[in-house]
Formats: sequence, C-alpha cells, structure tokens
Amino acid sequence: MRDFIQQMQEAGLADEIDRPVDLRFEAAKMAAGTDRILLMKDPDGRKSVMNLTASRPALAAALGSDEKGLVKRLAGAAYNGRLKMMGHLPMREVDLAELPIMTFFPRDGGPYITAGIVFSRSGDVENASIHRMMVTGADRVAARLVEGRHTDVMHREALARGERLPVAVVIGAHPAVTFASCTRVPEGKELAFAAELMGGELPVHECGNGVLVPEAEIVLEGYIGAERTEEGPFVDITGTYDFQRIQPVIEFTGMWTADDPIYHSILPGGNEHRLLMGVPYEPRIYAAVAGVTSVRNVVLTTGGCGYLHAVVQIRKNTQGDGKNAIMAAFAAHTSLKHVVVVDEDIDPFSIEDVEYAIATRVRGDRDLMVITGVRGSSLDPCREGDGTNVKIGVDATMVMGEEEKFVRAGWDA
Repeated sequence: MRDFIQQMQEAGLADEIDRPVDLRFEAAKMAAGTDRILLMKDPDGRKSVMNLTASRPALAAALGSDEKGLVKRLAGAAYNGRLKMMGHLPMREVDLAELPIMTFFPRDGGPYITAGIVFSRSGDVENASIHRMMVTGADRVAARLVEGRHTDVMHREALARGERLPVAVVIGAHPAVTFASCTRVPEGKELAFAAELMGGELPVHECGNGVLVPEAEIVLEGYIGAERTEEGPFVDITGTYDFQRIQPVIEFTGMWTADDPIYHSILPGGNEHRLLMGVPYEPRIYAAVAGVTSVRNVVLTTGGCGYLHAVVQIRKNTQGDGKNAIMAAFAAHTSLKHVVVVDEDIDPFSIEDVEYAIATRVRGDRDLMVITGVRGSSLDPCREGDGTNVKIGVDATMVMGEEEKFVRAGWDA
C-alpha cells in the first residue's frame, strides 16, 4: 500500500494533511469533500489514509490498467496467480486503542473498522471479504456477516462442528488485494486473483491460527465463536443508516503492525466504498451482455450509489439488442435497479452524455422496460417488506436504419 500511495503522490493525486485531524467526524468530513487520497495524522500522531481508491483513475492504476479498459481486462481474469510463502508473523498482545479507528457519523453505533479484510480458513479453503467491524472492546469487534455469504457460511459450519472459525483481519493491504476481496470469485480464489492483478505473484504469511495473509500495515489474528452482540447503526452505500442488528463477535488473540503503520479507512457511503462495491460487478455484467450482443463497456455510476445504476455501452447488431442487454444486466447483478443502454458514440463515464442519449433517443412508449415484483437490493430504502422492488431499463440507443437522424455535429470526418 505504501508503494501505491507514493505512486499516487508522484502522480499528483494525493494530499498530505499537515495538521492533526480528529478521528471523530472530522476525518470523515474531509474525505467526503474530495476524491483525492488523503494522508493524515490524528492528535496522537497515528497515521491514516482515506480515499485510497475513491476515483476510477486511482482504482485503475492500482489494478494495472487504464480507466476505460479496466472492465474488459477484469472480465478476462483467470484467477491463477501464485502465492509465495513467507515466514510467520510475530504476534503481540492486542489493543485496538493503538489504532486510529474512526467514528464517521453522529448516529454510528461506535468507532468502525471499515477497510479490514477478513481472511477466514476452513480446511483447505480460504476466503477473503470486507466486513464492517464495530469496536466493542480492546480485543473485540462486532462484525456484520451478511447472511448466506461465504464468511457467514464458513462460520456456521465451524459452529456446527463445535469449533470457532479462525480469521485474520488485514488493514492496509495493496488496493489490488482489497479489490480482490470485494469480488465474487471462484471459491477460495481471492488471493490468487489478487496475485494475478499484481503481476502474477503475491507474498503471503501464515498466522498462528493457520490463516494466510498478504503483506499489510496491520494484521489482527483471532476467531469468530458463538458470542453475538449488538452492531450498528451504520451508514451504508446509499448514505442512509442501516439498522442495528445482533451480529457475531470476533475475538482477537494477536496483533502485528509494521513500523509506524498507516491505517486505511474507507468513508461509509463515499466514492471509495461505492467503487469497491460496484466495480467488481461490472465485468459480470459485461460478460452477460456479451452473450446477447456486442458490448463495449459497463459502468456502475457513483451517483447510483455504485450499485443500483448501470450504464451499458453496446454496438447493436439487431434492433432488439438494447432490451436484450437490459435483461442480461439485470440477471448478472440482481441488486441493479435502473439500467441505461447506450450506443458506441455515447461516453458511458459521462453522465451528461448519457442524459443526452436519454433526451434524444428515448421514446417512453417504446424504449422503457418496467419490471415489477422482482428481487432488489436490501440496501435500497424503496424496497418492499418482502425484499421486492421495481426495476426499469432504458434503451437509449438509436433505431437501426435511422442512424442518420442522430448524427452529432463535429469536426472529425
């Protein structure tokens, strides 16, 4: 992560704050006002970084790509990177008060770890995913484990065997590792995917509980047992408060830190949160749309919370391709709420260009698809009590055979 931060400083995309920043609200307010990387210190001199990948250029650079070619590259992933085994990490006593853990909003349930990657191991299978973790003690956090996701399944299986699930929480890894942990990959392939993104090989260390972790600023070793406690409220990607739940407790048994560690924190509901939630779904949508027409690009917009709105750019081969692309996108990402399909001459990264396509190429009686009573995102405040919602697809493409009516004036031949 330090190498990446230096790279972004050299590219002029990072700012170093030269005064102490309060961990309660102030750091969050500063991060909310910019997409630039912020390096800061709290009044005790502890270092933090926010907005590490809060812009598409920064995220693309972290993944070794350019912005417009990123989705196509990710869609071709083979998940075949190699792991290079290093030594064990020497652990010491845990005290979470040593870390500059932030409180972001007035109704937060408490200080939250938001960029902690939870590595968990069951037999030969290792999983990695990000879970929000509310600090409840010097060596304890309440972790939001989404029901049915891999960590939750592994935890339930461990309890059924009468065991605790061994975990290690990594903070301050290279952004490619963070991104890999946010991506739906074949079972146990998160580290291999991270290695692939980083050039083919990734050094890893084994913790005392058998969990493998990549190089990072901070590693917390521990277990998830049967203990549960209150977690929340917490601000999610929509910028609204998620409600309080009863969630599993992670008890940490060991702690390792780099010298003068840099703590990574993600602003809840900020652009880094939204990009890490949404961009991993873009190659899934890309691959699905490629099955029905010629796809050029896919963008999950930050204005759509990085999760609920997609813009799909295609080259039409038949007149029905726009609507087929809409149906493929909804099938690939069931949390999508609205999809806009555009032609090759529309820049899917430009909301103004997309709006132009809607304004000049859409007839409501012909180009809208309204689908009721379907599963929606649990994060959408508009969802019904049974979890269903209404999805809308907008075919903002030109009518085939009438392209001459839509030619945009310009100076290129």
